[in-house]
Amino acid sequence: MKKVNGHEIIQLFEQFSPKTYAMEGDRIGLQIGRLNKPIENVMIVLDVLEEVVDEAIEKNVQLIIAHHPPIFRPLKAIATETPAGRLIEKLIKHDIAVYAAHTNLDVATGGVNDMLAEALQLTNTEVLYPTYETKLKKLVVYVPVENAEELKQVLGNAGAGAIGKYSHCSFSSSGIGQFLPGEETNPHIGQIGKLESVKEERLETIFPEHLEKRILSAMFKSHPYEEVAYDIYSLENKGKILGLGRIGDIPEMTLEEFAAHVKRCFDVKGVRVVGDMSDKVKRVAILGGDGNKYFASAKFKGADVYVTGDMYYHVAHDAMMMGLNIVDPGHNVEKVMKKGVAIQLEKMCKEKGYDVSIFASELHTDPFQFV
Repeated sequence: MKKVNGHEIIQLFEQFSPKTYAMEGDRIGLQIGRLNKPIENVMIVLDVLEEVVDEAIEKNVQLIIAHHPPIFRPLKAIATETPAGRLIEKLIKHDIAVYAAHTNLDVATGGVNDMLAEALQLTNTEVLYPTYETKLKKLVVYVPVENAEELKQVLGNAGAGAIGKYSHCSFSSSGIGQFLPGEETNPHIGQIGKLESVKEERLETIFPEHLEKRILSAMFKSHPYEEVAYDIYSLENKGKILGLGRIGDIPEMTLEEFAAHVKRCFDVKGVRVVGDMSDKVKRVAILGGDGNKYFASAKFKGADVYVTGDMYYHVAHDAMMMGLNIVDPGHNVEKVMKKGVAIQLEKMCKEKGYDVSIFASELHTDPFQFV
């Protein structure tokens, strides 16, 4: 197993949830501390509260990955007699770094909104509010015929060749490669100072821009040549559409039955409901956190009910007049990300052979209670 530092952990995490997915102005990335240090324990949290920091200290955590940024508004001062200042002081004194992944984790495939949709058992899901289209590139690389299949597999495993629900897609054509090894070279094929011709495959495959470093690294490690001949092209092809929220289907039930379903699925003691409890619902939109801005998108896409948190009084009136039912289970249902991210990141670390422990915070951080 390989010992790792914080940069290596975050590089893996950003393959899953790239910063480029975040909404403009969002406060994401490293917020407190440093990454250039050994990491043994990583804790995934929803909120960075003082009791959560105490939990991290007790569990010998060196890195916290949080969904809600602890520094969301610019600080004018760090006064350690204030709650915010005391929290930052405690993190720095115990050398605990805090990295925030907010709307980029909401948008990511397999991120917060997909986790929420899965928890509600939605089927046939799609993006509710598009915010990002992945940019596509093409890799062309020349490889000896006998090494081509291995390289195809390596590139596919790194994420190249994903088209829709297909993976490891590529195209090959045969030809003759020619090269003259110079002094101080160590050619895989041929001799120094002798012109060489080799049967090669021209291998072409497509990939999303954010995976470029990962794919090139995999290519260089697997390719037999010490100098790899390759080209990268930017494409005009339409990439994958990503965005906030999800919309999908459930077996038909009444709004009252659905509200009970939401409570069970998210393990909450109560929900706020807007609409006639006898209304039939089948098409469900969900958006984690504060989804007030996007209720019209839910109606436009044919949702019978919109599940989101922090619903405002007047927005609820607007939705009601529009004929859109609302179920508000609160902002804290985003807690599903703790376990979900921990499982995903742990899997990625195991595949890389990293000697690190990834786990979810066990603390409940919802400030609201039902009485």
